[in-house]
Amino acid sequence: MIKTIKSAGILVLAVLIIFSGCKKQEYSLGDIKTPSGLTLTTAIAGVDVANPNGNGTGNVTITAAASDALTYNIDFGDGVTRVVPSGTLTYKYTNPGTYNYTITVNAIGTAGVTTTISKMITVFVAFEIPANIIANLTNGSSRIWITDRDATGHFGVGPSDQFAPIWYAAPPNTREACAYDDEITFSKDNLNRISMTIDNKGTSFSIGAASGFYGFSGGDNCYAINTGGTRMLAFMDATSASTPANSTRIQFTVPGNGIINFGTGGTTYEILSLTATEMHLRNIGIDGNSWYQKLKVKP
Repeated sequence: MIKTIKSAGILVLAVLIIFSGCKKQEYSLGDIKTPSGLTLTTAIAGVDVANPNGNGTGNVTITAAASDALTYNIDFGDGVTRVVPSGTLTYKYTNPGTYNYTITVNAIGTAGVTTTISKMITVFVAFEIPANIIANLTNGSSRIWITDRDATGHFGVGPSDQFAPIWYAAPPNTREACAYDDEITFSKDNLNRISMTIDNKGTSFSIGAASGFYGFSGGDNCYAINTGGTRMLAFMDATSASTPANSTRIQFTVPGNGIINFGTGGTTYEILSLTATEMHLRNIGIDGNSWYQKLKVKP
């Protein structure tokens, strides 16, 4: 009898040891603290009086800070979200143009509790000009271009839905003298932005339909047109119906009156072709026709 009781006691003890070994370990998170005092500051690169929305790089330094925050989840407002433990980073927006973005920051505390703050910013992003366009236009710094007077079609015109001077292509050396002495300089800065200056020796040629656009009256002729000093060009993908077979599919807009080597009343030029020595441009003039001009690098 005593032996039986002793055996039963041993069995109970073994069961207790087994259950004790299987008991789930308990953890403690400590005090749950919600982040407090959350702040959000932004600095858009290159903001000044002339560039209120930035210098076109799209770079924005974002700083979030809060007490008791373990990390920060930042939504940049352009479809991208990132976890940033430090709360500080420089983010690059890439959509060309000027757009509003709402930045939302979730400061994350213990047990995943969050505090949220948002801020809207306006950022200008310059179009990223293809490297070969920059190189050929500026030679890496600046390059002077002149009318390619020896080329057939250095002046030309055609219908607006075509990409060649179907109606008229000027034979070599047949246009007015004022059209042949202009020097057009394309220059790039350290942000790969391209500007243009024109020395028109006092006069530029304009088609008659556009003379009023430049402040004059009369037909096809040379006029004392102000070329506007240094002008920063705005590049973008071409908006025409051209194809890679007949165009680079890159265009640029010239601020002010838009003139380059002759005036049509148009201010946006599509680069049909461009090498290190030759350039072929197309624009839609004030008369609705497509106008063409050929340039070459000044010898």
